[in-house]
Amino acid sequence: MIDVEDLIALVRNYNPRCNADLIRKAYAYGFRMHDGQMRKSGEAYFTHPVAVAAILTEQRLDDATIITALLHDTIEDTRSTYTELVSMFGEEVAELVDGVTKLTNLQLSSTETQQAENFRKLFMAMSRDLRVILVKLGDRLHNMRTIRSMPHAKQAQKARETMEIFAPLAGRMGMQWMREELEDLSFKVLNPEARNSIIRRFLTLQRETGDVVHRITGDIRHELEKAQLEADVYGRTSTAFASSAARSPTVTASSA
Repeated sequence: MIDVEDLIALVRNYNPRCNADLIRKAYAYGFRMHDGQMRKSGEAYFTHPVAVAAILTEQRLDDATIITALLHDTIEDTRSTYTELVSMFGEEVAELVDGVTKLTNLQLSSTETQQAENFRKLFMAMSRDLRVILVKLGDRLHNMRTIRSMPHAKQAQKARETMEIFAPLAGRMGMQWMREELEDLSFKVLNPEARNSIIRRFLTLQRETGDVVHRITGDIRHELEKAQLEADVYGRTSTAFASSAARSPTVTASSA
């Protein structure tokens, strides 16, 4: 788990005038509130809010958002209250934590009508304060990165939610890197055989041709020309996918 001084250093990298004392206070408060709580992995629960805060420092977010990340589960999962957060951290932070709590309590569903309604609720939250959504996306990203400790049925449910709701939302907000990682993590849960097959094919093509994207886009252009269709074709390797292929210890090109 990142300690508080390392977290503050991450914030100071882009905001030298950050309120370090308030971040320390939030870190200590969150640690105390979650004391004794454990994640499914067996880790102390507070490792999760700290990881979410660290993810959000990569987006160069303000002090209130980083503090909200540290406290985002306190109202829902501890004896902490909205009133106490107001008194200790101010109304801005309390409102943000309360907004994240309300999003967390949404009953997400894959049925078309209810899913559309949940999208509307998400965007309503965005219209009040975009930072609520940013914290929730950071929360979902860390949960997906550590999903293997959950029961399989719960993994599948969370992966479908992520694929259908959170990944597209990240893309709509211009966070393409997060969308790609969320989609890859979801795909890994929902269809690991297909994902491994794609990675094997990717590695084989990379070994044989070097520039896989150039070969694929060239094939598409050729087919379009045969059909007498004019089009510009561009392509790039998904950052999340390429990283997964590079670090996958169980997939090799020779197995294709």
